[in-house]
Amino acid sequence: MLHVVHHADYMAPRPERGTFKFDKYYLVMEALRASNAALTEHAPFPMPRKWLEAVHDPSYVDEVFRAEVPREKERRIGFPVTPHIASRVRHTNGGTWLAAQLAMKHGYAANSAAGSHHALHDTGAGYCVFNDLAVAANRLIAEEDARRILIVDLDVHQGDGTASLTAARDDIFTLSMHAEKNFPVRKARSNLDVAMPDGVDDDGYMEALAKHLPDVFAQFEPDFVFYQAGVDPHTDDKLGRLSLSDDGLVARDRFVVREARARALPIASALGGGYGDDQREVGARHARSMLAMAKENTEFPATSALFREA
Repeated sequence: MLHVVHHADYMAPRPERGTFKFDKYYLVMEALRASNAALTEHAPFPMPRKWLEAVHDPSYVDEVFRAEVPREKERRIGFPVTPHIASRVRHTNGGTWLAAQLAMKHGYAANSAAGSHHALHDTGAGYCVFNDLAVAANRLIAEEDARRILIVDLDVHQGDGTASLTAARDDIFTLSMHAEKNFPVRKARSNLDVAMPDGVDDDGYMEALAKHLPDVFAQFEPDFVFYQAGVDPHTDDKLGRLSLSDDGLVARDRFVVREARARALPIASALGGGYGDDQREVGARHARSMLAMAKENTEFPATSALFREA
């Protein structure tokens, strides 16, 4: 069973300016529904303002809520923040938090959007408005749903916003494995950065992941895992510089879930990046990713105390 969080507002009307394509979010759900896999859809509430302001500058949060973000910040984001976009990002942030709640009950759950790992304290960036990973992690810890959270970011781009927003905390660990020469030009400092050279294939990628991820689990000892499951390391991705195949992405995703569930840890994924001219194929990659992780999750019983209490 795949428990996936989705909301109609994820498909916000495309703004007049900007290059980001929002239609992949509909196509992901279309692919999931056509797969005949066991699927339960959950609709999130918008993230309450107080939790957004706990991570982001309240003045910036207010600019987004009023859809009056300054033009220089909109340029950094990559599209204008319309009232539809403001509603969308509140729901996508609520969606990542809801996916975490579902993961604590079922072992694994997915948000069909979000993974906005470039958003910073007082501005958005790189198609990201609010940083749902940092916001949801902070809320889980504040409400005592978790004590130590590991954020595994395997998007092709470094999770600079997440790293910056959580840098002063010892209860959140950020692991970013990304293309060294890709966006952003100026990298932040994650707790662990693994910078990959251009063209890394399935074998090289999995060798690096298998080297680092188990050690992070052993040393940090999290009790919850967020996974930024971007599909942009794919060899055909328009904005990627790595060379993973379809099978390589599936192997990557199943490995991450297997490592978490082998330790009886709940894991929630966010969609992350994936770009190309054929949006239907990009959506299919995301859908395969979620289905692969749900399949891996079924191999592990819910033995964690967190699951029993959920």
